[in-house]
Amino acid sequence: MTHTQVPFPEGFLWGASTAAHQIEGNNTNSDWWVKEHTAGTHIQEPSLDACDSYHRWHEDMDVLAGLGFTDYRFSIEWARIEPAEGQFSRAELAHYRRMVEGAVERGLRPMITLHHFTVPQWFEARGGWTAEGATELFARYVAACAPVIGQDVSHVCTINEPNMIAVMAGQAKRGDNSFPPAGLPTPDDETTQAVIAAHHAAVKEVKAINADIQVGWTIANQVYQALPGAEDVTAAYRYPREDIFIEAARGDDWIGVQSYTRTRIGADGPIPTAEGVERTLTQWEYYPSAVGYALRHTAEVVGSEVPLIVTENGIATDVDSRRIDYYTGALNEVASALQDGLNIQGYLAWSALDNYEWGSYKPTFGLIGWNPETFERLPKPSAVWLGEMGRTRTLPRIAD
Repeated sequence: MTHTQVPFPEGFLWGASTAAHQIEGNNTNSDWWVKEHTAGTHIQEPSLDACDSYHRWHEDMDVLAGLGFTDYRFSIEWARIEPAEGQFSRAELAHYRRMVEGAVERGLRPMITLHHFTVPQWFEARGGWTAEGATELFARYVAACAPVIGQDVSHVCTINEPNMIAVMAGQAKRGDNSFPPAGLPTPDDETTQAVIAAHHAAVKEVKAINADIQVGWTIANQVYQALPGAEDVTAAYRYPREDIFIEAARGDDWIGVQSYTRTRIGADGPIPTAEGVERTLTQWEYYPSAVGYALRHTAEVVGSEVPLIVTENGIATDVDSRRIDYYTGALNEVASALQDGLNIQGYLAWSALDNYEWGSYKPTFGLIGWNPETFERLPKPSAVWLGEMGRTRTLPRIAD
């Protein structure tokens, strides 16, 4: 058996991802800030200062660029840019513009996410995505981001994981305050249609700002695997939770594939993870092959015309050598898919930093740790290892 190193395709994105609310700190105008300070939810601790990346973004970018990464996906916070309905902050727009310019200065290509789970408190109070006029309000916000994304930004993500937004909306209607697990509950259909409409409206606004920007959105891929005889059950279970959102991207410039683990489906639905199987800090099954299945399934649904970008992939662990093992397995899957001809244009790990994982700081996904007292950035060996591939421009060796 021989092994082959797989070179990056021309222009391949190689980086790491973050989300504003999870790293910035003191995002006081967002709906999540309210949730974090409300009793009776699943939330274990509030975000508070987070990683203080609002002030220390340049340190984060310095570390990533110094390690060899060429791309950085980060989100801009709607609740900062439009803290009150119809009132846009020039100072916050200038802040995010400085981040774009800072990335470019360091040799990092910025991928901007316009919405990553959080919305302004005022938007949530008026009914969120399904309220009358919500699509137009989101489109207006996107148009207002022109000073941030109009130049130097080649890729824009409109909405991160819309299928999770629909799932969380469904849970809220049922009075369930827990964060969605693997084997997702039923999404709210009205929210599904609303976020699809918002995405399409946002694509138009971004293209009006700069037609050269490549626009897409990212899907949380649960890697639904059918047990023998459960293929039809699996397809029916998967469609409202995943495939409908993938299909909505058929006209986009790219689609983001985000995966961490798998969900096995039997005749009666999801099968619990077996006893004794290795689990991560999020209690998900350790399953590095997930990204390969997610890429191949997404390509089957959306077709070969839409390029794929892995916009999130990683593991919550406090054993960094295990993180390297996970990424080794995952990247072998990416390399194999590339060799099979899939149009994959990038890989961005989750996450650049240990961050606020929607209720707790305990699940550490980061390539970079940080001191909670001083906020000093502490790159892990996995960050050095993964960044080095950016210097060599090759993926791991895979069996021929």
